[in-house]
Amino acid sequence: MRVDTSTNGPTSVALIELGETPARDAVALANELLPQRGAVLFRGAAAASAADFHDIVNCFGAPFTEYLHGNSPRTAVHEGVWTSTEYPAEYDISMHNELSQSAIWPDRLFFCCLVAAKTGGETPVSDGRAMVADLDPVVRERFESRGVAYLQSMHGGLGLGRSWMETYETDDRDKVEELLRGAGVQFTWTEDADLRIRQVRPATRTHPLTGEEVWFNQAEQWHVSSLPGDQGKELLAMVESDEELPLHATFGDGSPISSADLDHVRAVAKQNECAIPWQAGDVLMIDNMLVMHGRRAFTGARQILVAMV
Repeated sequence: MRVDTSTNGPTSVALIELGETPARDAVALANELLPQRGAVLFRGAAAASAADFHDIVNCFGAPFTEYLHGNSPRTAVHEGVWTSTEYPAEYDISMHNELSQSAIWPDRLFFCCLVAAKTGGETPVSDGRAMVADLDPVVRERFESRGVAYLQSMHGGLGLGRSWMETYETDDRDKVEELLRGAGVQFTWTEDADLRIRQVRPATRTHPLTGEEVWFNQAEQWHVSSLPGDQGKELLAMVESDEELPLHATFGDGSPISSADLDHVRAVAKQNECAIPWQAGDVLMIDNMLVMHGRRAFTGARQILVAMV
């Protein structure tokens, strides 16, 4: 087994080349490296199917079997395994922490490459500890003191974005309401049976194992300004208020997040990015609190799966 790291500034990915290494040794080493590096790439894992991937993930814990509260379009392909995203290939996906808008989030994410992209398609990661250290203290204080409000409008069968039935995997309103109340989510139903929710969460959190403060949110990604080209402006022209947007973010007190603050967050995340080109069979494990992740635009028949623990 060979261990190496690919580093860009403070963000690093530990690379474990498996070879003939017994699985238990690789698991123990990965568990040791993850709190230090935030991400571990297994090369030579020989994951050729969703079932193979599930078996590998299961070595680290039982995978999530539901993807609730999420906003990314994805399809289940095996128990606890989904397509990573079905967002259009020509666009980047910006840095974020998975389900950081929710009361419950996965500790670890696993990505598996079945088919590598022809060009692009890397999954970059960016260290949340470096984000806290490198952000302008005035900008960081605004986020830390106010938190982030995530606004989501889900239609009841016809409209912009995802329906609430897709998001919560049921058409039973009572079940949805029970789930939302249990998660402490504010919600309202419109006359058209649309569901609007508001969740206020911290912008930073303390990592339970390392004790370090980490940037842990997806305000930038949820904000309408993150949409490519003129899509954000076009979407705003179609609605009467921000509450009708499929996704949007404000500060927790309801005040708007400025474009300057969001641009600064994007720049700091970008300067700390680290990405390794995918090879078929690779499995990437990340600590969802220590590092953010995204996706670079690509060409070709890229096929990446995701599981959560």
